[in-house]
Amino acid sequence: MPNRIQTKRQIWSVNGDGQPRRRRDLLAVEEPLEIQLRASGERRTVAVTMRTPGNDYELAAGFLHTEGVIDDKVAIAHMVYCVDGEQGRQEYNALAVHLRGEVIPDLPQLERHFFTNSACGVCGRAMLDDLATRVLPAQRPDFTVPATLLTGLPDRLLQHQRVFAGTGGLHAAALFTSDGDLFEVREDVGRHNALDKLIGWGVLNGRLPFQTGIILVSGRASYELLYKCRLAGAAVF
Repeated sequence: MPNRIQTKRQIWSVNGDGQPRRRRDLLAVEEPLEIQLRASGERRTVAVTMRTPGNDYELAAGFLHTEGVIDDKVAIAHMVYCVDGEQGRQEYNALAVHLRGEVIPDLPQLERHFFTNSACGVCGRAMLDDLATRVLPAQRPDFTVPATLLTGLPDRLLQHQRVFAGTGGLHAAALFTSDGDLFEVREDVGRHNALDKLIGWGVLNGRLPFQTGIILVSGRASYELLYKCRLAGAAVF
C-alpha cells in the first residue's frame, strides 16, 4: 500500500496544571521521494526530496516543469512507481518518469536539486541564469482583483486544508479564481512541494498557464516560490 498522509502516535502533553500525560495525536507523515528520469533505456535520478505522500505524480510533473525538463504532459510517456527487484514489490518512495524523447535532457540546474529537504528552496546563480533564458508565459495586464478579495483568501484556504486541520503541520498552495472561489488546493509538509503539486496538477490536466488565476501559498513567499508561480503563468501570486 502507498505511504499514508497522516499517522497516529503516542505523545506527551502538558495540561493546564502542569502535569504531563500520555495521549494519541495525529501527525503529518514525511517520507523521501526519489524522482528518476528514463528515456530509451537511460536512467537518471534528478532529485530526492522529503515530502508528504500523496499526489506524487503531480509533484514530479510540477518539479520537472519548473526545472525546464518538460513543457507539458505530452513530454511524459508515463509515470510509475519503481519495483524492488529482490522483493518484486512497488516502492512508493521512488517514481520513474518515462519521457517521450530519445534522450534525457542535460540540464545543469538539476544538479542543485539532487537532494532537497522539504523546507529548502535553492536560489543561486544557476536559478537566476535559468530564469533569464526561459520563455515565460504571457501575463494578462488587464487582470485586476480588489484588495479586499486578496485579504480574505487565507481564511478561505484554511477552510480547505483537510490534513492541516487534523495535524496542524502542513503547508498548502491553492489556485483561486478571479472571484475568489477555490479552484484547486494541494498540501505538503514542504511549501515548495505543495506548490509543485499544484503546478503539476496544472501540467497533467492541461491547465497551464494559470493566466486568470490567483496562487496563494501558506508559507513565506520566498524567491523560489515566486519563481515557480511566474513560470506557471499565474495572474496574481
